[in-house]
Order: sequence, then C-alpha cells, then structure tokens
Amino acid sequence: MTAPDTQSAPAPAEGTMHLKVLLPTQVLVDEAVARVVAEAENGAFGLLPRHIDFVAALVPGVLIYEAGNGEERYLGVDEGVLVKCAREVLVSTRNAIPGDDLRTLRRTVRERYLELDEHEKSARSALARLEAGVVRRFIELRERT
Repeated sequence: MTAPDTQSAPAPAEGTMHLKVLLPTQVLVDEAVARVVAEAENGAFGLLPRHIDFVAALVPGVLIYEAGNGEERYLGVDEGVLVKCAREVLVSTRNAIPGDDLRTLRRTVRERYLELDEHEKSARSALARLEAGVVRRFIELRERT
C-alpha cells in the first residue's frame, strides 16, 4: 500500500473543478471553479465539472472562469495547453495576465500575443531564408571541389 500524496491540492467541492494556471515562473491561478471557457484553434469551448476528460491546444485569447463564489474572472492567455482530467483542469502557457474588463483584455491579448506571433513568424521566415542560403553555398562549394 502506498502513502497518500501530501503534495496534491484538496479535492474540489462537489459541483466544482480545481483550476491551476501554470506559467514558466509561477502558478497564476490555483482555485476551485464552477466552469471554464477557453479558446482553441477551432473555436471557443466550455468545461463543466462532469465534462469528459479533455485536452486542447490553446490559441492566444481570453480564458474565462467562474470562481467558487460565483464571480466571473478573466485571464488573457498566450498559446498553451489545457488538460482536463476528472475534476482537475491544468492550463500551461508562456504568458497570462488577469483582467477585469473583457474588452480591454481582448485588446491587450491582440497587442501582446498575436502581434508577437507575427514578429516570430517574420523572424522564423528570415532565419529559414538564411539557412537556405547557407545550404546553397555549401552545395556550390562542394561542386567546385
């Protein structure tokens, strides 16, 4: 028989889930929630406590959750992964910011995360061109020798 796991969070109350939002340097949210709404590549989706186990790749957007006291809260999240297993919901993302105003938070997500993605795409494209140029020059050098 194994010893009980003392590191795990207490079981969520009936009718709730345990939401944990993990960033590379901190745990941003760690609380009981009644529902979670998030955004994936194919659109927004909602989770309730008795929802089937679920995994989704998140896109930059707003994650909405209803806290145990009934208060709706918002997080602007970057790309990440959401895993729901039983009544545990884990979200792992590079960046997230809490906010009170949905409109302002959506604008912030667009400015911080979506524009950053465009910069990353541009940088990757430039890097790919550089790599192709290096490979082409190696081929030219090989043909000369």
